[in-house]
Amino acid sequence: MEFLHHDTYTDIITFDNSESDKKITADIFISIERVKENSKKFNVSFSHELNRVLIHGVLHLIGFKDKSPSEEKEMKNQEDLWLSKFTF
Repeated sequence: MEFLHHDTYTDIITFDNSESDKKITADIFISIERVKENSKKFNVSFSHELNRVLIHGVLHLIGFKDKSPSEEKEMKNQEDLWLSKFTF
């Protein structure tokens, strides 16, 4: 994919359009089809998976990355932390 620099499918892509550190401005594109597939794959509800994906995008906007194994682990920990605050 042109923006992600890999050729695998993704459930979300986030573009940070912020012009300052004081206000986040972004475009977030979500593949609903991929979210549906992943909810079945991970045996979770669609709303749970959609919220996970949204959290993932917001985490990127506030500086979290997921390129290395340690970054992936921290991203997953943060996703789980914030998902635990929702009721599905």
